[in-house]
Order: sequence, then C-alpha cells, then structure tokens
Amino acid sequence: MHTSKHWLGAGLIALAGTAGAAAPSNEDLQKQIQALQQAVDALKQQLQAKTNEAAAAPAAVAAATDAEPVEVATKQDIDGIRADLENYKYDQQRNRDTKTALTKRALTLAGTVQVRASSQSQQTTSGTTATAEPRHTTFDVPSVLLNLSGSLFKDYSEGKNLDYKIGFSYAKNVNSGSVLATVAPNGSQLNLTDAYLVYSFFPTVAGLEEPKLTATFGQQQIPFGLEAQAAEELRPVINSAQFVNASGVGNRQIGLILRGDYDPYVDYGFNYRAPLIEYALGIVNGSSTNKLDDNGDQDYLARLAFTLPVDYNSWLRELKFGASYYKGTKNLVATPTIGAGAGTATLRATGKSDRYGVDIYYNHDPIGFTYEQVEGRDDLLINTTQAATTRKGREVSSRGQTFTGFYTWGQQWVKSYKGQAKYDDWWPTSYQAFVRWDKWDPNLDVGKDDTTIYTLGLNVFFAETTKLQVNLNQYHYGNPVLKTNNELLAQFQYGF
Repeated sequence: MHTSKHWLGAGLIALAGTAGAAAPSNEDLQKQIQALQQAVDALKQQLQAKTNEAAAAPAAVAAATDAEPVEVATKQDIDGIRADLENYKYDQQRNRDTKTALTKRALTLAGTVQVRASSQSQQTTSGTTATAEPRHTTFDVPSVLLNLSGSLFKDYSEGKNLDYKIGFSYAKNVNSGSVLATVAPNGSQLNLTDAYLVYSFFPTVAGLEEPKLTATFGQQQIPFGLEAQAAEELRPVINSAQFVNASGVGNRQIGLILRGDYDPYVDYGFNYRAPLIEYALGIVNGSSTNKLDDNGDQDYLARLAFTLPVDYNSWLRELKFGASYYKGTKNLVATPTIGAGAGTATLRATGKSDRYGVDIYYNHDPIGFTYEQVEGRDDLLINTTQAATTRKGREVSSRGQTFTGFYTWGQQWVKSYKGQAKYDDWWPTSYQAFVRWDKWDPNLDVGKDDTTIYTLGLNVFFAETTKLQVNLNQYHYGNPVLKTNNELLAQFQYGF
C-alpha cells in the first residue's frame, strides 16, 4: 500500500510539474487520466484482498479453538510402537523359518496321485502271497508323481528363460522281478522320471503369433506320436495303449531334443493357438530311464506334425496329422545251451531297433478322435549257431494301433464359465464318454499272438485337478487257448 501511494504521489507531482512547464494537449491528458484510473483500480483490488484476509482470520482462529486438542506422542509411546514392530518382524521371520519351504531359486511343487479299484472275470494270482489264493478284485495305488519346476534364469525383457524340471514316480516292488522285490516284497521306491533343463531361443513375451524353439537337455519324454507324449495325469484312458510300453516309445530317454513350431494361427478371443507346423529333432542314449548308454551308438528321433490352417469357427479346427521316426540300436545277446559258456548271456553284436509312427488328431468340441499306428523293426538272433557265424539274425516286425473317439459335455472348457469368480474350490463339472480300440501284434510273421482291447469309458471332471475315471475293458486274444477277459477299472485321480 505504501509503495502504491508513493507511485501515485510521484505521478501527481510529475503531472503538476508538467502542467507548470507547458500546457498539455487533450490527448495527453486523456492518457494520463487512464493511467491514473488503472492505478486507482489496482489499489482498490489490493485493499479488498487485505480486507477479506482480515475478516477470515477470526473464523480460522475460532475453528482452531473449537477443534480437539492435538495429542503429542511421548517417548513411551514411541518405544511401544518400536517394540510392537520388532515383535511383528520376529513372528514373520519365525513363520518363514519354521513353516515355509525355502529354496535358492523359484520353485513350483506339483503332483498327481491315482487310487484304483479293479475287478476282472479271469482269476489271477498277481499280488498274492500264495498261488493257491487266486483273486478277482483288488484295490491299488498305481501311480504317484511328484514334480518340481522353476526358472534358473528369468529374462524379463524377451522371455528367453532357462527353466528346469525334476520329477519322481512311485513304484511298487511287488512282482517287479527285481532283487529288491524279492528282499522287500511289500515295499516301494521313488524313481527319477524327469530331470532336464529347457532354454527358449525365441522371445516368449512378444505375443502368441511368434514361433517357438526350445532345447531340452536331460531325461525326458520323447516326442513320438500322441499317447507317448501325454503326461500320466492327462491321458484320457486309465491304461495306456499297448504299444506305448511294448515298443518302448513311452520310455523316457536321456539326451538333447529340440522342439519348435512355425506360422501359428492365433485367436485371442478364444485363447487359441494352432501352429501350422510342429517339429522335433533329438539325440538320446536309447537305453531307457536312469541308465547309461549300453553300447557305442546313440539313438536319433524326429517328428513332424501339420495342422490345417483354418480359423477357429471352422469344423476342421484342430485337425492334425503327424509322423514320427525313431532310429535305435540294441544289443544282440545270445545264451549258448552247450559248451563252457552254457546258460550265460553273451553279447554278440548290435542291431537296429527302429520305430515308425503316424497319427491323426481331431478335437472340435464336443466331439473328437485320435488314431495312431506304430510299427517296429528289430534285429533278433535266432539261435546260438547263427549268432556265432553271423552278425545279425532276422528282423522282427511289430505293429500297434489304437483308435479313440470321445464326446464331451459340460462347462469346464467354456471360457465364460472358467472366468467367473467363485469362492472355495468351485469348478465347472464336465463329462467325457469315449470308446477305444487297441491292438498290439508283437510279431507280424507269427500268427495268433495279437491282443485286442475294447474299452468303454467315462471321465468326470469335477475340479480343476481332479477327475473320476471308469473303464470297462474286454481283452480278446489271437491265441484260441486264452479266454476273453472282462475288466472293470475305477480310478480317482487328483493333483496338487
């Protein structure tokens, strides 16, 4: 205010001096009057602002006076808060040390348990302590799997991660034919199933449209056909197809396998991804699970699968054709019946043990089917005389075929139902009915030694990791001496 008054006085004096010196013109006087008017308006605004502040001050003081008094924390209060914080930290650390599994890297623990009841028309002595006590029914725990997986290197920018997996499987000693089964017939063992590292060469965070390529090193399932690759907890039928175990394609192998795909079709609305081509190449020991290579040759494998390039709404969606090849080497062993080495198995040479497979997969909700054929070519020594004079005996050809047709109904695979927020362990219930034809012939040159199994089954999925399976199997044998056997299996499978 004082500064404004000084400026106003200086302006008046200047005007007075100017008036005494010379008579101003009308235009100059008009400009000077406008300047004085602006200065007066500015002074009025400043005065009004000061007046408003002065009027508001008593109200603020009164409000502060009427408010509750501010409490000031004492030293005892602060010490109490510190003590409570220390107690909380101690409890959290104690719970972590005593009730939490600690690892140096990220770890995911998962597992699958199967409990089974079975009944069959033909009596059996398997699993009994005396051959005079044949049985028709039994209860069993056929499989318990424990898997540990995680990431050793997490690539946050591109997703080129280095992951690992370790798996174990429960196995019974009873009737296994091993020394351990003889010593502890009522015992069991936990065998290593999977132990491998996986590295992704291509980015995995760029989108579903990008191709994939991974390298897996260690003990793992081999990419052969459909059923041999399906994990135990994902197989629709309780018992695997006969050729899976008989031909050896279901055995895990130790080695290096590359898996990848090309040109995937993606529909984000249905969370659907279908690569045009899937491929796999690998080199393994060929001596099966948890064994060193038993000869100087490695086994080689390759697989190629083609999916029809159609959109999600096409009735040909999920129609896939695959072909698999496994080039193996086996030891040829002969057991002489006479001479110094009679009764002792002797390694004579190595021969081929090749597998060829074709498969068709179709899954268009609610119907679907799979067909798979696997053929084997194995060298075999005929007798000791030929084993001593020639490197190889004759070739044995085997063949396995299986067809499965299924119909699924329910809500479990409907995205709108899965996305609903529910409490507890709610999960949409679904049902899957199927029929299967499964035939295995161990030697195509020998007649009447094949086995055909017809299966009628129902799967009930009533939780995310839980299902009830019921299979009715009928065994038909090419050998007329063997009678038809009917078998009923009920299995409850749950995971964690």
